[in-house]
Amino acid sequence: MAFNTLFTKVFGSRNQRYIRQLDKLVDHIEGLEKTYQAMSDDELKQQTTQLKERLAQGETLDDILADAFAVTREASVRTLGMRHYPVQLIGGIVLHRGNIAEMRTGEGKTLMATLAAYLNALMGHGVHVVTVNDYLAQRDAKWMEPLYNFLGMQVGVAIPGMTPDAKRAAYAADITYATNNELGFDYLRDNMAFSLDHKVQREPTFAIIDEVDSILIDEARTPLIISGPVDDSPELFQTVNRLVPHLEKSTVEPDTKETITAMLNKQEIPEADGDFTVDEKSKQVFLTEQGMQNIEEMYRKNGLIGDEESMFDAKHMVLVHHTTAALRAHYLFEKDVDYIVKDGEVIIVDEFTGRTMEGRRWSDGLHQAVEAKENVPIQRENQTLASITFQNYFRLYPKLSGMTGTADTEAYEFQTIYDLEVIVIPTHKPMIRNDQGDLVFLNQEGKYRAIIKDIEDCFARKQPVLVGTASIEASEYLASELKKKKIKHNVLNAKQHAREAEIIAEAGKPGAVTIATNMAGRGTDIVLGGNLEVELTALGKDPSETAKNRVTDDWKERHQQVLDLGGLRIIGTERHESRRIDNQLRGRAGRQGDPGSSRFYISLEDNLMRIFGQNRLMDTMRRFGMDEDEAIEHKLISRTIESAQRKVESYNFDIRKQLLEYDDVANDQRMVIYQQRTDLLEAEEIEDFIADVREEVFENVIRQYIPLNSIDEQWDIVTLERVLNAEFGIEMNIQRWMERDDDLDDDLLSEKIHENITRFSREKEMMTGPEVMRDFEKAAYLNILDQLWKEHLAQMDHLRQGIGLRAHAQKQPIQEYKREAYEMFNDLLDKIKYETIRIVARVKVRQSEDVEALEQHEQQPMQYQHAQAGGATQGKQPERVETFVRDGEKVGRNEPCPCGSGKKYKQCHGKLA
Repeated sequence: MAFNTLFTKVFGSRNQRYIRQLDKLVDHIEGLEKTYQAMSDDELKQQTTQLKERLAQGETLDDILADAFAVTREASVRTLGMRHYPVQLIGGIVLHRGNIAEMRTGEGKTLMATLAAYLNALMGHGVHVVTVNDYLAQRDAKWMEPLYNFLGMQVGVAIPGMTPDAKRAAYAADITYATNNELGFDYLRDNMAFSLDHKVQREPTFAIIDEVDSILIDEARTPLIISGPVDDSPELFQTVNRLVPHLEKSTVEPDTKETITAMLNKQEIPEADGDFTVDEKSKQVFLTEQGMQNIEEMYRKNGLIGDEESMFDAKHMVLVHHTTAALRAHYLFEKDVDYIVKDGEVIIVDEFTGRTMEGRRWSDGLHQAVEAKENVPIQRENQTLASITFQNYFRLYPKLSGMTGTADTEAYEFQTIYDLEVIVIPTHKPMIRNDQGDLVFLNQEGKYRAIIKDIEDCFARKQPVLVGTASIEASEYLASELKKKKIKHNVLNAKQHAREAEIIAEAGKPGAVTIATNMAGRGTDIVLGGNLEVELTALGKDPSETAKNRVTDDWKERHQQVLDLGGLRIIGTERHESRRIDNQLRGRAGRQGDPGSSRFYISLEDNLMRIFGQNRLMDTMRRFGMDEDEAIEHKLISRTIESAQRKVESYNFDIRKQLLEYDDVANDQRMVIYQQRTDLLEAEEIEDFIADVREEVFENVIRQYIPLNSIDEQWDIVTLERVLNAEFGIEMNIQRWMERDDDLDDDLLSEKIHENITRFSREKEMMTGPEVMRDFEKAAYLNILDQLWKEHLAQMDHLRQGIGLRAHAQKQPIQEYKREAYEMFNDLLDKIKYETIRIVARVKVRQSEDVEALEQHEQQPMQYQHAQAGGATQGKQPERVETFVRDGEKVGRNEPCPCGSGKKYKQCHGKLA
């Protein structure tokens, strides 16, 4: 430790050494200033083209950095009347290198960002500047637009309520200003689109996050969620529930003694009578041909389908789903065994423990079917359609940077979680703010009396004061006390960003008293004497020089008055759990070398003191005979408070880090699903893909009943025929094939089944036309993928809620979560393929309108929320899942594997493929 201290004293800290390295580059940029000052406007504008040409010839962004920064600085002087300070050049370099620039409030972060934004926009891939609210996104874009336009760059703003075309144009701009919420929601919406035309965003490349500590730490644990109502109406469940009892259950079951005997003796197998068969082992129900005809007729009579329509038409495919769910509810799920009815709700009973499972619901519409059966209110659920946390979203950017006035206290977390280094940028002018020691009181009454006295003193002297509170209640209490004292004041404790900015801009006037919660005023500087620009704007479009001079002279007088009074006074009503929030409040004063002062008032009844060590302090203060209006001010107490804050910060960091591990699992799965969607949307030809999926699905089905390397006594041909017919609408008399050919082994029989399935698919394609069939297959795959992904999200959420209980069984919850989530995800991928092939095989596609009906099925009202929920991620960005491309000709399943192993392709590399 002593050696480290000596090393730092001699060579400077890591931050100081880093800044010294950048000084040489800044000097080089400064040396180019006269060159660009001598250019005409046209010559300066041409620099953008020349810099792009240099990049095209092989130079890197680092090679052209000095020229790009010098060009941006000169363009800023000519268009905005603002010249980048050397410290802003340093900050621009830090942003370009993918780090976080901590720059004090009022030092010009908005202007600083233009340097890195312009440089990286020269690549032509788009740069995102991220703000915390819509007002700041619009304000900053409008403010900096003249600079970018002068240099030939287009500026876009992405805010809620825009049309898709306008949003697409905003993202197509060179530099796009947007909020973190809108960026995340647009990403999720893009990955729910049914065509590439509906997407608005480009591939993310570089983002500059303003108030990076707020977005990547404060808001990071709460995911963005798009939810929508499940589109099944209660009336439909009730109608189907009323009709299915009229169907007759078959008396012939697949595993009856008669059926097994007939199969073994190679006799005629009794056909299933009735409308449906029930398989109690797998808890499944299968409609017979007679049942399909009867239920279709019932639906026609009740107006659910048209006279010439089938329930297997694309637009009626949901009816098959509802019919099966209703039959299962009536014949497989029994009241007081599988579920109970309590207070008008259907509650699941755990089949293993016999305990009720409140809050859990069956999926696939089964729960609603049971509710209809029991005649209780059918609950329409809001289903999570898509979700992502900010950590996961911003990890998509290959290069990320940020800027804020308060990041250094969270430097370890930024480095550990995001691999972002925090660089503290020196101020343009020396900081002269007087940060006074904390005053500690016995109770809150004494504390608030001292705060009111401090405000009265400032108000009497006309010194502007900003009072920071930790809650709305505290701000309203102070406001009521000031009202009694007849002290004029403003209160900011709501999310009215434009109004906040307006009041904060005027908070530096003589005698101004402003009470604000810790979030108020972000993005707007408190200028001593008031904001001159706001006052000049209020004069109208074309004010006279006399009016402008009068306003300017008046402002100069007020500005000097506040300077003489000691600048802005900051009063903190309590310490927050995070030192960063305290520093944000203090940072409102002392901008650009201005004077200012700050002090925090603390009572032993404040939350932080109540939790950490207040008893000992209270006993000490009472031992010395202190009353409630007396206060202690000592460095030891300040250090004790700071130590308590460090403990809370460390505790919160551990929570966030643990949540990252859980959310990493969901994020990896999300990347795979979204990549599948993207590949499918971008694919011009999917015939081979669907053919491979079809072969895989049927191979799994066949091997379930004809195991690999088995003999015919082990085969369950009856059930296989029934499943192929009931699930896929494919009729095969496999038993007759076996009677005619005694030499059929499992491989040959499987091959023959595959050949018949391929023929069936080709015949169906000939009836519809190849183009319509391809479009339907793509729409069906996307539809099934989205539907099952939504259900998977709900299952993952249920798993996450209960996984902590595994710790009681001496198991690590995170490892159990990863294991079960992996199994669930594999099942999901298999189910997507199975359901897609089942739908494609069963549904009757007549024309392209059927494809459009399938696509419309997914469009529904959506709700957008930044919900309170756990979750964040950590670690490396998952690698992009590459689309598999086969080299050379396709190898048949039963042909020798090209690798030379001697095995069949399907038993060797065919498995891997």
